[in-house]
Parts: sequence; structure tokens; C-alpha cells
Amino acid sequence: MELRQLRYFIRVVELGSMSRAAVDIDVVQSALSQQIARLEGELSTRLLKRTAKGVVPTEAGLAFFRQAQLALRHAEEAVRAAQQSRLSGTVSVGLAPTTAAVLGLPLITAVRQRYPDVRLHMVESLSGHLAAMLNARQLDLAVLFDTDPGRRWSVTALAEEKLFLMRARGHARTPLPARLKLADLKDLPLILPSPAHGLRRTLDEAMAGGRLRRLQPIEIDSLWMLMDAVRAGLGCTIQPRAALSRVPDWQDTFEVAEIAERKLRRLNSLCSLSDDELSPAALAVRVVLADCARELIRSARWDGAVLSHHDS
Repeated sequence: MELRQLRYFIRVVELGSMSRAAVDIDVVQSALSQQIARLEGELSTRLLKRTAKGVVPTEAGLAFFRQAQLALRHAEEAVRAAQQSRLSGTVSVGLAPTTAAVLGLPLITAVRQRYPDVRLHMVESLSGHLAAMLNARQLDLAVLFDTDPGRRWSVTALAEEKLFLMRARGHARTPLPARLKLADLKDLPLILPSPAHGLRRTLDEAMAGGRLRRLQPIEIDSLWMLMDAVRAGLGCTIQPRAALSRVPDWQDTFEVAEIAERKLRRLNSLCSLSDDELSPAALAVRVVLADCARELIRSARWDGAVLSHHDS
């Protein structure tokens, strides 16, 4: 039995006509008749009888009509109660700088629209720091690039990002090709985050898997200082395209080449404390964050990212 069947039946009784009820509730009369017949079948009793002037309830139909009105009223009150009980509280969200450049503002806007009484505490830091904060219960959720299955987190794969070699224009004799192989990186002067961070671990594992020389880069644990060093011609870096989101007219400053290795992708995972540790507000924000990420990718506003199909 469905609420719409109750609504249909009540309106038919109130108007005394199947055709007028169909017009009133904007359904085809045959569909309305079918729903009433199904309801009578479920109850194993006749609820309506036809007369020269239309339809009237049987004795069973009249008894059902009164209870159906009451049930529908209770259902409507339940909906109102849910709508009026607005989520509130503070939710702490951690994003790496590259992710924050793409996802931060859309997330803040979406949460404000859906849950105006929820206060966001946004933290921007490199992924290794965010993982430590999540473990210390200083964050409710974070988007991370390296997830340890031993930790008691809830993990959902969000997106995979292509990685690109980036270097300053004007510091090399020949321009970069559109695409590079992993082996082309082994002798380049690189500037990267330290091994405590997800992107660096991804690169180290890819080089080891390709039996290439271990990377020995300049290590800078600040994206914007790192990009300044690249801009100054001190070396190249490997980053997703999102690293350029906050660089105006980056095409005039940097050369970019895609690293054409399918295994060399950065996996973005939505990590949170376990469900039983999260507040209702944090659970809601987790859903909003995942929705935002998917929408950004589908609308091509997260450059270089595709939806992830990894199992969590």
C-alpha cells in the first residue's frame, strides 16, 4: 500500500467521481482506476460502488476513508517535522591545496545552500598532514591520496587525476612534447613534496614498479612555494592540472606535458571517521562533498580528473 493510493482514494470519495478526481490530481483516469483496483485487491474488499451520479464509498470504503485521512495527515506531519528539523553543528573538512583549488568553493556554496545551519571548518594542508589530523580526530573528513587500510576510516574513491610534468617557460632549449613516458622523468631535476605525502608515494611506487632510479628531488612541503621554485627555473614538478587552478594565465608561465602512464594516476579518496563517530551534520556534508566532486568532473570543471571506479 502506497501513500499515493490513499491520496487517490480520498480524492475520489471527496469528489464523488473518478473522472473529476483524475483531473484534479492530474493523472489519467485509467491509471487512477488501476490504483484503486490494486488497493481493493490488497484489502480484499470493495471500497467504491458506482451510481448514476458517480461513485460512493461502500461501508468498508467509508471506514477506510476515515482512517486513510488520519494516516495521510500523520504522514504529512512527519514530512513537515523532518523539513523543520534542520541540521546544525560544525564539520571539519581537510583538503589538499590542489583539491581545495577546485573543490573548496563549490563545497562551501553547496553546504550553505543545503544546510544553512551547518558551520564548515575548512583546513587546507598537504595530504600527509591531513591524514595525521584525521587520525587525531581533528578532522571529520578529508580528501586524501594515500589510504592505509589498517586505519579505521570510512573510505570512498572519488576521482582519478592524470599527472603532468610542469616546468617554467624559457628555461630549456626545446619545448616539452605533449606527452612523456615515465622513463623520461628519471634524469630531470625535480621539485616534489617529501615522502610523507600521497603524491610523492604514488610517484615513488610508479618508479619502483618501472624499475627506474629512485627519485632524488628537491623536497618542498608547500605547494605554492614549490610552484614558485618551478617558476624560478630551479627544476620541474609533477602535479595534477588542478595545481594550476590558482595561477592566472599559467599558459604564459609554465609548460605542461601529460605523463602517459595509465598506472601513474593520483587517486582522490574521501576519507572520514567511521560512521558511528560522525555527527548527522558530518554525514550530510560527506554526501554533499561526494556530489560536488562528481558534478565538477561531469561538467568538465575538474580538469584532468575522471570518476573513480576503485572499490573502497
